[in-house]
Amino acid sequence: MAGFLIRKAQRTIFSAAFASKTLTNGTQTRIAKAVSLPQFKPYTTCKTQKSPFTANILRILSNEIEYAPPHEPFTSFNSFSVQDRPGEKWMTMVGKHGDEKMKIEVTMFDGCVFVPKPGKDSGGEDMALHVSLLVDISKGKGRPEMEFLCSSWPDRLEIHKVYLLNRDKIVTNPYIGPHYKKMKGELQKWLHDYLEERGVNNELCVFLHQYMMNKDRIELIRWLGNVKALMEI
Repeated sequence: MAGFLIRKAQRTIFSAAFASKTLTNGTQTRIAKAVSLPQFKPYTTCKTQKSPFTANILRILSNEIEYAPPHEPFTSFNSFSVQDRPGEKWMTMVGKHGDEKMKIEVTMFDGCVFVPKPGKDSGGEDMALHVSLLVDISKGKGRPEMEFLCSSWPDRLEIHKVYLLNRDKIVTNPYIGPHYKKMKGELQKWLHDYLEERGVNNELCVFLHQYMMNKDRIELIRWLGNVKALMEI
């Protein structure tokens, strides 16, 4: 019985001493605990780790963007000034011929045909890309305009329609004229020569295809850059 009381007294004394030590050294204990805690960077400075899949996609996009960089778009051709439309699928050319104002609106490649490869011994086919253009020729306010709907092939110009437009007068259902191919040969030649004299010719077609090949690359790189920027967020 005496032994039991002695052990109980010892436990009481030990507990009291431990509590007293903890209270006395409370400040040191809290500091020790604070020092032992892991140190974290502020949330705003942390960057999300990209997954291997995303990192690989970003690498592929970067390689494609850096491959075969385009040159700066031309700003003029012969007597025309060239106005590019970044991010859009067309561009505009403007010029003058005497007292006439000319405006040409040109699409990017919008079609193709397959043609035999040149040369008697050549086999297979080549792909000829197609560009559409609208040629507006105006002689001043209050006068009708002539508008030509044309195709630009790599080496030649093809006329489809010729419109007479009066922008000051709205007609509900105007007569737009016959199709170019249904006109008499002499009239076809006159219209073709009319455009030729104003610089809308086969030489222009060669330029347009070179321009659009470069613009196609520019717009692709712009799109790839936007995709890459979105994935990096």
